[in-house]
Amino acid sequence: MIFVGALTLTGSLFAQKPSSDDAKYSLEGLANLNTTDGMSWTAPNLRLRYFVNDNIAARVQFGFGGDGTSVASTPSSESYTYYENPDGTGATGTVDISRSQWNLSLGAEYHLSGTDKMSPYFSAGLNLGSGSYEETWANSDGTAYSAVITDASITGAYSSMGFGIGAGFDYYVADNLYLGLEMNLNTVTVNNDPTNVTVMGNPAGFVPENTMKYTNLGAAHGSVRIGWRF
Repeated sequence: MIFVGALTLTGSLFAQKPSSDDAKYSLEGLANLNTTDGMSWTAPNLRLRYFVNDNIAARVQFGFGGDGTSVASTPSSESYTYYENPDGTGATGTVDISRSQWNLSLGAEYHLSGTDKMSPYFSAGLNLGSGSYEETWANSDGTAYSAVITDASITGAYSSMGFGIGAGFDYYVADNLYLGLEMNLNTVTVNNDPTNVTVMGNPAGFVPENTMKYTNLGAAHGSVRIGWRF
């Protein structure tokens, strides 16, 4: 926030939005807003734009992270060690958790005339994503040491596809450097693969494949952006 404030105070008096003849590309990072957690980075989440002319831009956005939610602190992997005795001695058991997630968005923007520093726009795009989860136990029942359960696992995955429309703006605070805000209306369909629980090589649990569809408006899929145009 200090960095953003300094840019605004020192550069915005002289900043001017560039023409597509001089700068056809922009690269930016996004800090996602959500109604549950406020503002948090889901790094890395990058967007590249190509300006066909001063009004029309094509864009591609890519991101990946832990469990695919807005909670940036959720790790991609975790490991736990449990001991046979309460005092931390004896044999040990372990639980290892691995998560993966990626999302890809392809879209276009239409920029209005705006002002010398501000470029408002409307956007539309196609959103794709996928993720997986795997939990592995060794001499553990998932919460404590177990001499009986020597191996077990939980596996699951999902894929998603959606469409979105939105509106936002770029505000140039220095030469070719801008801050922005974007709000979207997204409709997403998520297909969850079967979740399987296996203990000692035998099926022990099963959640069937299922599909859910949801629509989010506003802060649930809003983003604050900082970018460079070149």
